[in-house]
Amino acid sequence: MNGQETEAKFYVKDLSRIKTRLRELQAELIQPRVHETNLRFDTAGRDLRSSGRVLRLRRDNQARMTYKGPSDKTDGVMSREEIEFVVEDFERAKEFIEALGYEVMVFYEKFRATYQLEDAHIMLDELPYGEFVEIEGKDISSIKKIAASLRLGWDAAITKSYHALFESVAGARGLNKGQLSFDVFKGGKPSAGELGVIAAD
Repeated sequence: MNGQETEAKFYVKDLSRIKTRLRELQAELIQPRVHETNLRFDTAGRDLRSSGRVLRLRRDNQARMTYKGPSDKTDGVMSREEIEFVVEDFERAKEFIEALGYEVMVFYEKFRATYQLEDAHIMLDELPYGEFVEIEGKDISSIKKIAASLRLGWDAAITKSYHALFESVAGARGLNKGQLSFDVFKGGKPSAGELGVIAAD
């Protein structure tokens, strides 16, 4: 999506219940479950991160480059400028970004399925450390309406990024903060308490 990204994120204990509820609501599956790999870039001095910006290269069934501006957080919803477009070659795009002086700072992977309900997109995300629901809509009221339809507790909305959630766990466990892979948590996922979140379901 290009323009303004407006979304809310929720940690859930059982993603299968959300899938069942989406079927009950007759939501349309617009992107079946797919594996993603993501690279986040920054300068050596972390200039993008310090200003709240993101430069990302993602590969699932396509390769996409994304820029996100600083975020505005209001009532559990995060809103920010987003520019995203498809690129033909993931590796060449990586070389292009690095040629401009940026470095890969973070690798992370997840599985994602995307549904549409009314004017909102609902993303079901399986990360190495837990399961999440993201709702992206036109404004706070529409996102709240969808969250209520999915029986998600609004007080549990998370305004941290996936990487920020991982960083707190990585620091406590002595893990590499730049490598968020499924192999990292083969021995068991962290609890909601470790992540600093509460379950919305």
